[in-house]
Amino acid sequence: MARKKQQRIPTDGGGSLTQNPFGALDGLAVLPDGPEDSPKVESSVGPEKTSKRGKKNKNRGRVDIIRQTAHRGGKTVTVAFNFPPIGEAEKKELTKKVQKDCSTGGTVKEGRIEIQGDKREEVKRVLIEAGFKPVFAGG
Repeated sequence: MARKKQQRIPTDGGGSLTQNPFGALDGLAVLPDGPEDSPKVESSVGPEKTSKRGKKNKNRGRVDIIRQTAHRGGKTVTVAFNFPPIGEAEKKELTKKVQKDCSTGGTVKEGRIEIQGDKREEVKRVLIEAGFKPVFAGG
């Protein structure tokens, strides 16, 4: 059985693609708008809760902050937990902000924000700015 020798396609970038899937869109100056009754979709990283009067909501609920060293090899970790029902994406955004302000590492595990070191005051300040009511729990 003789195999046919396939023609090789150069990969050096010299030739152009033979088919452009977006070629038909080049002739359109402006794409048409959707139907007037369709809802407008706005992209936002973290939707902020607002009150009925349009002001930023300053009472988003209580959050407990504790300091832990158990089962961590003697290392201290600040943990914020008991968040009201907010999304995982918003918790990750809060974690990034706390990490930046504290200059430490941290993560979101099982719905809790864990920050390396004893950074309770810094975590409290960030949560107050976000509209939560942080409370130091434990001893």
